[in-house]
Formats: sequence, structure tokens, C-alpha cells
Amino acid sequence: MDLITVTEQEYTALLDEVRRCTICADHLPEGPRPVVSASPQAPILLVGQAPGRRVHASGIPFDDPSGDRLRDWLGVDRPTFYDPARIAIVPMGFCYPGTGKSGDMPPRPECAPAWREQVLSPLTEVRLTVVMGAYALKYHLNPGRRSLTEVVRNWESYWPTHIPLPHPSPRNIRWFKTNPWFESDVIPILRQRVAELLQAGE
Repeated sequence: MDLITVTEQEYTALLDEVRRCTICADHLPEGPRPVVSASPQAPILLVGQAPGRRVHASGIPFDDPSGDRLRDWLGVDRPTFYDPARIAIVPMGFCYPGTGKSGDMPPRPECAPAWREQVLSPLTEVRLTVVMGAYALKYHLNPGRRSLTEVVRNWESYWPTHIPLPHPSPRNIRWFKTNPWFESDVIPILRQRVAELLQAGE
């Protein structure tokens, strides 16, 4: 992906265009409502899967228990988390895809080809990309046939520019309990890196 330089005004216009997108409308049970928050100034990029039902309702990314856990992992408060000049939030799919038998459906496949490069390429100040969940891992880290657990265990191979994480969803509580090393070994280092990047931008 080539990096490009745009003004804040140009980037705002791009996000406004994204938020008007309806390319997946026929496949979205609750209709399109793209949710994205970013600025070319952001030093940290968060990449998740797609908004859930609560985020679809509020229009605010990670405005749910997953977000509470993620903010705890990062060691940031809500004002910092929702400042797009500090933390960009660009999920793999911008709209809530609906719910299936085992949870939320995958991100719509039309979204990334239509928008991803346009939205990410101006984020030239990003120094840490936090990658959460299988679809985001596949796109950003190309893990091959390795499981999510294997990729997260080998987080140091992507550090310090990227870090793979499990999705902070409450549905993953069993994974958190089965892998206590994650919160004891990985989270403190993540918090330190986030604090350093945010302080450098002040």
C-alpha cells in the first residue's frame, strides 16, 4: 500500500463519502451505517472486524463491552480513545453485517476492496497497528495457516509496528482464561507502547 499525503479537510471529505456508502445495502439486515474514526495525524491504528449491533445503533466505534475491554488493554480513557488524531479506528467492514448462528456475521466482502486502501494510505503517522480478530489478521499480517492463538503467541515477530490480539469480545472469555499469559505478558508491553506514542504526539 502506497502512502499518500492529504489535508485534514480532504480526509474529512473522504470519510464523509465512506459514511454515505450503500454498496452492501441489499445484504445488511439493518441497513448501512458505516462506522469509522480516523485522522492523518493518528499514531495508533485499531483494526477490528465490523461493528456490532450496539455500535450500529449508536454510530460510535467500540461503544460496547468489547470497547471497555479494549480500552483497558490499551490503558486509555474514552476521550483519548475517541480522539481520531490520537487513535484511528478502521474496521475490516464498516457496517454491522447482521447476526448468524454463532455470533455476528463476517465483514461484508465488498467493503475492503472499495474503501480500505483509500482510508488507510493517508495515515502516514501510524507507528502501531493493533490487529484484532481473524479477518483483520488475514488482511494485515498474512498469518497463513497458523491459528489466532499461534499468531498472538508470536506477537514479537510483528513488533513494534504491529501487534495481533484476540478480539476483545465477551464471547472470547474462555480464550482469555485459557491463555492467561496474554494479559500477564502482552498487555503491559502494549500499554507502555501506547503511552509512549500518545505522549510523543502531545
